[in-house]
Amino acid sequence: MSTNVYLGLGSNQGDRQANLAAAIELLTQQAGSLVAASRCYETAPWGFHSPHPFLNAALCLRTALDPIPLLRLTQRIERQLGRTIKTSPGHAYADRPIDIDILFYGDLTLTSPTLTIPHPALHLRRFVLEPLAEIAPTLRHPTLGRTVSELLDTCPE
Repeated sequence: MSTNVYLGLGSNQGDRQANLAAAIELLTQQAGSLVAASRCYETAPWGFHSPHPFLNAALCLRTALDPIPLLRLTQRIERQLGRTIKTSPGHAYADRPIDIDILFYGDLTLTSPTLTIPHPALHLRRFVLEPLAEIAPTLRHPTLGRTVSELLDTCPE
């Protein structure tokens, strides 16, 4: 059985457009078929200071992968494209060639030590909601009960 999964992508190191394109290509080769992709949005870094703006996009893929194997795949693709995993306390956010977040996995809600679905902060992040609203404005958050467009309209950022 396959499910629509919504992913947020971001890049602020190197050739940002090429990084996003490479991530999309690898995701469609290994995770499933592309249903929709937003345009790229240039945004300021969130949660840290950097002179390097991000390019952000949202994707919808149709996948047969379960959530945890999908998470492992996204992390493997991040590493393949040059991302290093942060390990020092207090440095959760940093410049990166690619970041891939699982935003929604169908209407599933999941809380595990390694993954929370829906993404726990997506409703607070305009850089996530704007591209997501482009491809899925009526998608309803399964726990907040509001559409992506409604979340964007009330986003504090």
